[in-house]
Amino acid sequence: MADNYLERKYEEYLERKAAAEKAKRIAWKKRMDAYRKKLAEEASDKQDSK
Repeated sequence: MADNYLERKYEEYLERKAAAEKAKRIAWKKRMDAYRKKLAEEASDKQDSK
């Protein structure tokens, strides 16, 4: 019984850990996309001002 309990708790922990890692990657990608967009806009603004 204890083994099943520990296994279940460990599996739940791994699921939470994987979900947190996925959320972290999604947030990172979102920030990088926003940064790349900002850089592209700044580059086009520099091109327009010349």
